[in-house]
Amino acid sequence: MADRKAYVERDTLETQVKVEINLDGTGSAAFDTGVPFLDHMMDQIARHGLIDLNIQCKGDLHIDDHHTVEDIGITLGQAFDKAVGDKKGIRRYGHAYVPLDEALSRVVIDFSGRPGLIFHVDYTRASVGGFDVDLFQEFFQGFVNHAKVTLHVDNLRGTNTHHQIETVFKAFGRALRMALEVDDRMAGQMPSTKGTL
Repeated sequence: MADRKAYVERDTLETQVKVEINLDGTGSAAFDTGVPFLDHMMDQIARHGLIDLNIQCKGDLHIDDHHTVEDIGITLGQAFDKAVGDKKGIRRYGHAYVPLDEALSRVVIDFSGRPGLIFHVDYTRASVGGFDVDLFQEFFQGFVNHAKVTLHVDNLRGTNTHHQIETVFKAFGRALRMALEVDDRMAGQMPSTKGTL
């Protein structure tokens, strides 16, 4: 199988984003986004997905975090779409349940070629460390639109907002890892009855 790596840059009047990924990595990660809590969540994707991930972003943080968070989601989605390639031989579907103390989240993903986000997270607080947690839905929407995946995110329980979010991102990383694994039994076949994804 070819190297499943990608490098993508997105340059707008609001942000300049660079994303480098290796889907067959070890979880190595480096971030410089100017948004520490977002960096912490990106680290969950890398560590739990065993994806090497480098994200650099210069954004208009003097306004707020919105453009930075959304554009990182978009650029990361583009990088995944590029790195996955033709999708032959991958498991395609992935899912994970992850607990953290009182919180529990479930994430299910399908590298379907059809963007779709179902996001059910009822936060107990509006912010964590000054970060507006509503922006995570914008991150995931940007990701699914450009990675062309169907993604279901459900926080099943939790009273600590940090725990709620962290379980979502850990489960997201684990679900990605499962979906992107090469299935030897597929022998390079397309994981679809349509013959294409």
